[in-house]
Amino acid sequence: MENQKNSVGRRKEAVTRVFISKGNGKITINDKDYKKYFPLVYLQNQVERPLKTIEATDKFDIKINATGGGVKGQAEAAMLGIARVLIDLNPDYRPALKVAGLLKRDPRSVERKKFGKKKARKSFQFSKR
Repeated sequence: MENQKNSVGRRKEAVTRVFISKGNGKITINDKDYKKYFPLVYLQNQVERPLKTIEATDKFDIKINATGGGVKGQAEAAMLGIARVLIDLNPDYRPALKVAGLLKRDPRSVERKKFGKKKARKSFQFSKR
């Protein structure tokens, strides 16, 4: 495809590679329609958010390769990747996407388990006797 841009999005353990080109609003994730890949509506909305913010839901075709993590992490990584690639395509989109908070990479991830504990912070039940 000519005039194709790409970018990467990350969240928790999920990584998505986003490829964008002029088109009619088709979004595919791992060769599946995004509504099939993310059956939950709020995850579909996460993927659509950057496009709705700049009012371009039917101007671009988007192809996403998602690996790692769970569905929520992948959806949010896709959201960040789409926002980044839209800025590569047209820097005028930046202010609107920035105000919507779509350009910030969410740094939160799972805290590691500590020894002598049940999970990261949860302890075993204390017994006095």
